[in-house]
Order: sequence, then C-alpha cells, then structure tokens
Amino acid sequence: MTNSARGGSAAAWCSVLSGLTSIATLPLAVYLTRFSDTYDLLHAGFAIPVAAGLALVSLSLARRARLRTAMSLGRGASGRLARVGAVLGAIGLCLAAAAVVSLGVYGLLEYVGSRD
Repeated sequence: MTNSARGGSAAAWCSVLSGLTSIATLPLAVYLTRFSDTYDLLHAGFAIPVAAGLALVSLSLARRARLRTAMSLGRGASGRLARVGAVLGAIGLCLAAAAVVSLGVYGLLEYVGSRD
C-alpha cells in the first residue's frame, strides 16, 4: 500500500468520524439542556457553529481522501468511506442550517410578540 493510499484511507476514516460527530452534536446539546437548571433550550444554539465546523471538516477530509484515492492505483474501501463521510458532512451541514433557521424564526416570533 502506498503512502497516498494510506493517507486517503486515514482521511476517509476521519471524514466519517467527524461527519458522525457533526450529526450528533446538535441533538446531544438539546438533550443535555433537559438535565440542566441553568441552561435552556435556546442555549443549545451555541453548538451550531461546532456542528457546522465539524461538517465542513468532514467534507474537506472526504475531498482529500477522494483525491488521494484517485491518485493511487487501487480503488478500495477508502473511496466508499470518503463518499460516506461526504454524505454525513452534508447532513451535518443541513442540520446546522436548519438550526440557524429555527433560531431565526424564534427570534422573529419573539420580536413580533414583544411589540404587543
């Protein structure tokens, strides 16, 4: 196995791991607010940049793994892992975007409600 193939495989595995972490970040933050007296559900919004950052890392690593796999002669599991990491990163980015939209709608409703 060449060094570029090993590097692609490591990047693919890290892409999958960071993609899974980005997906789990927001639900975990929301879940943990249920057990805290000092943090409300709104405070879980601080996890949005973390989830988005991890999703972008996952997409970047998946791209790197695909490029390294394309340069090597063998097409093995790292190409499929890179594709899975890219899909997980895209899902994590979509979850972060949905959380931003939900906070925006909440802020708008709070603003409209406070005007009465």
